Amino acid sequence: MIAGPDSRYNPSVSIFKAYDIRGVVPDQLRAEDAYRIGRAVARFLSASELVIGRDARSSSPALAEALVRGVTEEGTGVVDIGLVATPMLYFAVDRLEAGGGIMVTASHNPPEYNGFKICREHAIPIGEASGLQEIEHHYAEIGPAAAARQGGDASPPGVRRVDVVSEYVDHALSVGGGRSSFRVAIDCGNGMASVGLSPLLGRLDLEVERLYFEPDCTFPNHPADPLKVENLADLREAVRRSGADFGVAFDGDADRAIFVDECGEPVPCDLMTGLLARSQLRRHPGGRVLFDLRSSWATREEIEDAGGIAEICRVGHSFVKASMRESGAIFAGELSGHFYFRFSPTLVADDGIAAFVALLDVLSDAGRPLSELVAPLRRYAASGEISRRVSDPRAVIASVEAEHSGAPEISRMDGLLVRYPNWWFNLRPSNTEPLLRLNVEARSAEVMARERDRLLARMEGAKSP
Repeated sequence: MIAGPDSRYNPSVSIFKAYDIRGVVPDQLRAEDAYRIGRAVARFLSASELVIGRDARSSSPALAEALVRGVTEEGTGVVDIGLVATPMLYFAVDRLEAGGGIMVTASHNPPEYNGFKICREHAIPIGEASGLQEIEHHYAEIGPAAAARQGGDASPPGVRRVDVVSEYVDHALSVGGGRSSFRVAIDCGNGMASVGLSPLLGRLDLEVERLYFEPDCTFPNHPADPLKVENLADLREAVRRSGADFGVAFDGDADRAIFVDECGEPVPCDLMTGLLARSQLRRHPGGRVLFDLRSSWATREEIEDAGGIAEICRVGHSFVKASMRESGAIFAGELSGHFYFRFSPTLVADDGIAAFVALLDVLSDAGRPLSELVAPLRRYAASGEISRRVSDPRAVIASVEAEHSGAPEISRMDGLLVRYPNWWFNLRPSNTEPLLRLNVEARSAEVMARERDRLLARMEGAKSP
């Protein structure tokens, strides 16, 4: 049922973001919003059936119930797959040949947040440029009055329940698995990874040090954002303590994975893209591999050394997946820890659990420690991504571009990418905040530091008041 009035509710804050719908519950997002979103998505997709899954946040059951009601009241059937990780929803949409899917999750955000990731048939993502604006328009048309009138049984007609776990395990194992026995440390961060991962581990010859496998989206041990190195502290300690061959940490909904080597040292995700590409290229020789334009020179070189075709792409899962579909790429990786697989002719998806499986193949084939595999790829000096809040990000980008107009290579694919023979940088605006994000790489630490500091000084001079 729809909750009563809440004095904290602030509908003026837009819950529609660049790639999904997200907000604080109940201040920005309530059950009546979920009901309207369900109706809006059903209207937009005009599908006979949609798949709906949810994470373990305390607000997810009520939001999912209202969402289902909205979808079914538009005459669209629902396949309820229950508590799952986001990659499991993507798999289910394709496997069940549904017209789309909605995952109730706020991924790695704090527990007071929740939201919805939406896709169409074959798990093709819906973002701001690919349908989310139209969904927002339908949402506004439906209005809060319609939500206030809705009600009824907790299980509306047109809903069927399906367990996809067993088939998902087969699906994830299709990208690798390795033949050697390993000791691994795994941090699920109390997110949703364990739902698909636990049964998968029973199919592999592994000794596992398990951290925070119980889904509890209050995240009692640490935030479920492994891209922040401070959230890897427990995993790094577990790897060292147990003598593990490597460690992996998943974000809240398991579409991202971050790896650490046997010494407990984090492996940059662009370098992991190069390593994981090798296993996929053994399966698909000569295939095309995409990497986001913030990635190291070493990523391209690793892909090409493995016989692949290397190609840069824009940042963001909707752009990466679209590029993979258009180009026929077999694999892709982003600096954020998203790793994308071509699971079938119809399904391209990011999947942290599949990335874990693929690394087992890499290590099996190499017969060497992860740190030794990564060491040659650390041949360039990189700044890592640095963010600064500025009053007008696009004006700063235009000014910096003018200063580098004589560079041999300039691209506006995503923000500003400038390449020189011995260094390069990318400056791009955030999709949701007045932030500029900077990445610099050079052939020497001295050049990287010099150019990084020059660009940072330029950004500092344009700070927001």
